[in-house]
Amino acid sequence: MISQQSRHCTVELQALPSRIGQVRRIVSAQLRYWHLDPLIERAALGVTELLSNVHRHAEPDKSCTVEMELLLGRLTVSVQDNDPRLPIVQDAELFATSGRGLAMVAAVSESWGVRPHGRTGKVVWFTLPASSAAVPKISPYDVGQPQPQPQLQPCDTGFRPAARGRRPEHAPARSAVAG
Repeated sequence: MISQQSRHCTVELQALPSRIGQVRRIVSAQLRYWHLDPLIERAALGVTELLSNVHRHAEPDKSCTVEMELLLGRLTVSVQDNDPRLPIVQDAELFATSGRGLAMVAAVSESWGVRPHGRTGKVVWFTLPASSAAVPKISPYDVGQPQPQPQLQPCDTGFRPAARGRRPEHAPARSAVAG
């Protein structure tokens, strides 16, 4: 359930190139639904980089969970996988074609981090500040009053691909990852 004070969305997937593109589009559509359009490019870029790391490095499998939570004016995007090895920020060579993912996440986010998840996994996360204009405020007069609840389940955004030949209103962020 999505509430006005806290919003939450979870997507489980295999971090394969085609799925990474789909999740990027889901993240974009969900943020549009939450009226957080200014966060779309940075959130889509960050989640793409984190999922690319799962695809490239995670063992024993590529199963992961992407979670987005909007709470107290801050969007937190996290990716949980089944590999306990913690990522390391690298200094990529000038002409290297990889190795900049976490540095890019750090550059576009307010904060980021990693924490172990159980015995066999980890969660890598980043936060983005949500502008006060984009986050509905609850009036102090509404306390104790029933809040209208959307009839949608989390991540049910009604997202439909644009018709062929037509560009969507907000194009998703591009990445080196195909999909």
